[in-house]
Amino acid sequence: MAIVRISTGAVILLFLPLLLSNVAQAFGSIGGPHPTIFNVLKYGASPDGKKESTQAFMQAWVAACHSKGNARLLVPQGTFLVGPVIFQGPCSSPMMVVQVQGTVKATTDISEYDEDHWFLFENINGLTVTGGGTFDGQGASSWEYNDCHSNPDCTMLPIGLKFMHVTRGIVRQVNSLNPAGFHIVINNCDDFKAHSLHITAPKTSPNTDGIHVSESNNIRISRSIIATGDDCVSIGQGATNVSVSKVTCGPGHGISIGSLGKKPDEKDVRGVIVRNCTLIGTENGVRIKTWPASPPTKASHFIFQDIIMDNVKNPIIIDQSYCAGSSCNKKPSLVAISDVHYRNIRGTSSSNVAVSVGCSSQVHCQNVDMINIDLKYTGLKAGVQASSTCANAKVNFWGTQNPPPCRAVA
Repeated sequence: MAIVRISTGAVILLFLPLLLSNVAQAFGSIGGPHPTIFNVLKYGASPDGKKESTQAFMQAWVAACHSKGNARLLVPQGTFLVGPVIFQGPCSSPMMVVQVQGTVKATTDISEYDEDHWFLFENINGLTVTGGGTFDGQGASSWEYNDCHSNPDCTMLPIGLKFMHVTRGIVRQVNSLNPAGFHIVINNCDDFKAHSLHITAPKTSPNTDGIHVSESNNIRISRSIIATGDDCVSIGQGATNVSVSKVTCGPGHGISIGSLGKKPDEKDVRGVIVRNCTLIGTENGVRIKTWPASPPTKASHFIFQDIIMDNVKNPIIIDQSYCAGSSCNKKPSLVAISDVHYRNIRGTSSSNVAVSVGCSSQVHCQNVDMINIDLKYTGLKAGVQASSTCANAKVNFWGTQNPPPCRAVA
């Protein structure tokens, strides 16, 4: 089935708070009263979860997008089977919200997905997706086709929710369940908030990153629970001014900057703050990862602060020889990492190497600070204490240091 692309006039989407009795008053407080509701049921959507409702969702979007007043696209209680769709602006409606109360399930024929997404929100100025409902990607039916563990040039399976060229966007109070690929991708966006999300997939699900950010500026991720098979949050190339706070991660691969340097012409990453987060039983804690033999770029100005590690395998790790495939070029990475600050990180490590700083032999890490680190080994090796390793980096230490500081420069 081909994807239908909808393109119309300018849109500003704003959030309609749930559970408020006075709807008009609620909209008035954020810029406009009396929204027109575009219920997908009125456009032929079936809430039984059996009959496909893709066209009904498209038609509801077109009607809302053409609306002259404040508009709200409503997915009510029920289960809706939907294939790949693109909700594209700009629109003529001055205000709009997409409110999902029910469960939206993805069709499982992977051949239907000609592009890299299930739901795409594109070219919109002012967007809120909310409602307390669930996007169920039904990814278990396609995970067996993922070969990225052995093929670095693999084709990624469809993203659950993709936001592209969205300004002043919000996604909040929704559930993402079992996508084929990444749960949520924020790409080429500016001034975007993602919070109060519940993101879930099995520990064994491949490449199901929770939230991935790339080529975007002023992104705020907060107050969310992420349990998945890959990075809970991943920050890719071109991301600037990103904040991650009050996120609980686990299972998963932790909170990562990268991987960086896989492709030519990647943009620098700058200004990431991760704070007040808890990681439980994850493969990694806070991680920076770059590919070997990468082209030259910069990754700088990172703060990891007030983070709790609970039985995490690699609580603090910089890995500049990251390789997801079976064979990789052994040349050093040329991603220059600098100004990385770890502050008040405490908890337990399931491996005896609780701090691992492995930087490029070609471009050493600069200005790495460890301030008040307290990580205890809780693995099965009797009598073993937590340790740290450093290579190709000068690391500065202040305050509590458990494990003891590493001093290697090269």
